Amino acid sequence: MGAPFSTWPWENLGYFKYLLYGPLLAKAVYSRPWREQGDPSDMWCLHLLLLFALRALVYQLWHSFGNMLFLFRGRRILKAGVDFEQIDREWNWDNFLILQCMVGALFFLLLPTLQGLPMWDARGALLAFALHVTVSEPLFYVVHRALHARPSLFHHYHSLHHSSRVPQSFTAGLGTPLEQAMLCVVMGTPLLGAAIAGLGSVGLIYGYVLWFDFLRCMGHSNVEVFSHRFFEAMPIFKYLIYTPTYHSLHHTEMESNFCLFMPLFDVLGGTHNGRSWELQKEISSGENREAVPEFVFLAHVVDVVSSMHVPFVFRSFSSRPFVTKPYILLLWPGAFVTMLLMWLCSNTFLLTFYTLHGRLHHLWVVPRWGFHYFLPFATEGINDQIEQAILRADRLGVKVLSLAALNKNEALNGGGTLFVDRHPNLRVRVVHGNTLTAAVILNEIPKDVTEVFLTGATSKLGRAIALYLCRKRIRVLMLTLSAERFQKIKKEASLEGRKYLVQVTKYQAGQSCKTWIVGKWISIREQRCAPPGTHFHQFVVPPIINFRRDCTYGKLAAMRLPQNVQGLGMCEYTMDRGIVHACHAGGVVHFHEGWMHHEVGAIDVDRIDIVWQAALKHGLTPV
Repeated sequence: MGAPFSTWPWENLGYFKYLLYGPLLAKAVYSRPWREQGDPSDMWCLHLLLLFALRALVYQLWHSFGNMLFLFRGRRILKAGVDFEQIDREWNWDNFLILQCMVGALFFLLLPTLQGLPMWDARGALLAFALHVTVSEPLFYVVHRALHARPSLFHHYHSLHHSSRVPQSFTAGLGTPLEQAMLCVVMGTPLLGAAIAGLGSVGLIYGYVLWFDFLRCMGHSNVEVFSHRFFEAMPIFKYLIYTPTYHSLHHTEMESNFCLFMPLFDVLGGTHNGRSWELQKEISSGENREAVPEFVFLAHVVDVVSSMHVPFVFRSFSSRPFVTKPYILLLWPGAFVTMLLMWLCSNTFLLTFYTLHGRLHHLWVVPRWGFHYFLPFATEGINDQIEQAILRADRLGVKVLSLAALNKNEALNGGGTLFVDRHPNLRVRVVHGNTLTAAVILNEIPKDVTEVFLTGATSKLGRAIALYLCRKRIRVLMLTLSAERFQKIKKEASLEGRKYLVQVTKYQAGQSCKTWIVGKWISIREQRCAPPGTHFHQFVVPPIINFRRDCTYGKLAAMRLPQNVQGLGMCEYTMDRGIVHACHAGGVVHFHEGWMHHEVGAIDVDRIDIVWQAALKHGLTPV
């Protein structure tokens, strides 16, 4: 049994906890206060529901703000990434909203005078501000300091809040019931005081509560939003308003900076951290330089819906494998407009990062969606984006840059050859990662397979897979209409291996083969040509749709990163946590092996086993 009031009574309900809002919603619907004949006093239910929806929005917007690394990376205070462990720990960050909604409803029921408040009274706002400064601030300071002073209190009631490595806006809501009840008192005192004095108003409740949440989220955003020049011009504000840097020091050192919003109380209590304003100046002025990544994976967007599968939209969405959700479809129009704007005026940007074996890895995104790569007039613009990203990486001192699926399309840039030929003196090694992709697919094929059906057979990957399999004396049915391209690949095989390469021109040729390797998108009609029990391996983007219930479907070639990866908090498209596409993993292996050559153009079949063994050596594991 835990300590009293240290766990939430609804913590095991999952999403069913939101049913606790049901009575308020039912009363609001039943009383229908919006009618012309409705009783205005019944509006309090609607106000509570609307207020708490707005509060959740404040937390979400601050989260989005703090995770837009492409805009604010230089102002981040703690440089570590937010990992899956922290995301899971903060998953129920909004428990306190349910508690405070219940408390608010209780007060409205116990004090009927609250149900007929005017929309605004400026005198009430002044009184609430005075009560905040004279009661709420010192009360929070004393209780907060006491929670840190007594180990048992800290362990049972406050350690959860400090368990997050990197403060986020959702960290502000992470706490135990007792801790959040204390915040109810701190927040409620100015509002209740104004109401008892007859100066309360609906506007005051909305304004004060949202202002309170705004400042709490700001302090936990991990992004410095104030300029040091503001405090140099008006030093008095150093004592009247805290900064994200100020509060981050409390989270890292924990023996100072206990105030709610006003550092004045830390000064009076002798707990002000002397480094606060020096560090704030360092970060806000850009003197706190960001580390240069040693490896970059250059990705692209797949489609409009999956473009929202990013940390700065919904963390609960991006931290799980991509699946289309109904609530995400509601945001489709906004995502579509964003796509058009980024197509017109955006450049490659940093999306997320992680560290592996102590080395910094970045994920950059070319602001182009999957369909752009198939528009002839868009080719030049896409290649320009990729080229500029490569040159930027070269200037920064990046060691290896790996190209994602469509960014290395043969028809687009020859698998990266275009850039290497155009810039022969590049220090950054450009890698397509296809060698490891081929290795992953080949190692998925059971040892007793004697025949495979291969689509996309004359692509870079198709060629490498076919040549490798024929060396193993496995018959490869290569689906292609081009006899010339087939013969060119066949001539690369040994005399013994050539007899295992067979050109076919129709999908029906695979109707007796239960191992299909799909490198070109196939429809349900084409999938029906496969016999029951077929397993579809694939290296096509986007992946084929699982039409057949009597067949099995492999995911895109991928590998799991080692256990010592840190700061990873986003799933890569449909991959599970900690798993990355093989072209991403291929770049990781290239970097950690210290290979000095570019890996562009055709795949060197002789290196497939070498790259596979290197991946295993560095702790990457097959899925």
